Amino acid sequence: MLCDLHTHTTASDGQYTPTELVGLANARGLDLLAVTDHDTIAGVAEAQRAGNALGLTVIRGVELSAKDYPNCHILGYGFRDGDTELARLCEKFRAGRDDRKYKIVDFLHEKGVDIDLTEVEEIAGGEVIARPHFAQALVRRGYVSTNREAFDRYLDTEEFRRRVKRFKADARTCVEAIRAAGGKVSLAHPYQMGLPDGELEDLVGRLKGWGLDAIECYYPKYSRSQQAFYLHLAEKYRLHQTGGSDFHGERVKPDVELAALGLELDWMLSATQTGD
Repeated sequence: MLCDLHTHTTASDGQYTPTELVGLANARGLDLLAVTDHDTIAGVAEAQRAGNALGLTVIRGVELSAKDYPNCHILGYGFRDGDTELARLCEKFRAGRDDRKYKIVDFLHEKGVDIDLTEVEEIAGGEVIARPHFAQALVRRGYVSTNREAFDRYLDTEEFRRRVKRFKADARTCVEAIRAAGGKVSLAHPYQMGLPDGELEDLVGRLKGWGLDAIECYYPKYSRSQQAFYLHLAEKYRLHQTGGSDFHGERVKPDVELAALGLELDWMLSATQTGD
């Protein structure tokens, strides 16, 4: 199966609507796509309808933000629809992001950056306002040249992380909410946490005890040594391998295109609901 298990749409901070993303995946020749928007499942139903129309398997996905470490993200796959603890957790995330957008505007104003929230909301085009939308506004206004520069100078500094906070759950809560909804769980892009190998392995061991099923072993930013270590952890802790592009669209991440990975996914698909 050619797949991409890590993608984003306008339901969070991606450039393309769920329907548009499915069209791109179909043109890429994928057999299976996971829509894993940040802290929301709002785009999944639309993506599945578009997938059904094209004969492309779309599985329910999400990428949850855990507070244990910076950039600690938990991927969920194949969970149930309806009133679940995961759905309630995502609503808490949504409310937290909605509150944070005002804090970001105030923070940027203190830095001499004149950004209007209405413009950022227009760029977002949806109910979720995230940092990449602010980055695009900074580029548009000429304060920075690239989205990456916006993060490095303003939106992902130590001061920003200290002062501009939002709701995040701990990793155990994220894992258990996904599992309680019948889903499978993978640790996303471990290198982004910046942990020494020993600390990362300790985290993987704890996550495994809480219900972790897999590690994201294939990702476009990995070095060879990083990938080798994650494959080692997967083997040692008897975890499955996932992978994906972290695709957001060329306007958000211009150097990232959809992946077409050949992965064994029977363990995931046995619990995946692909209907509307």
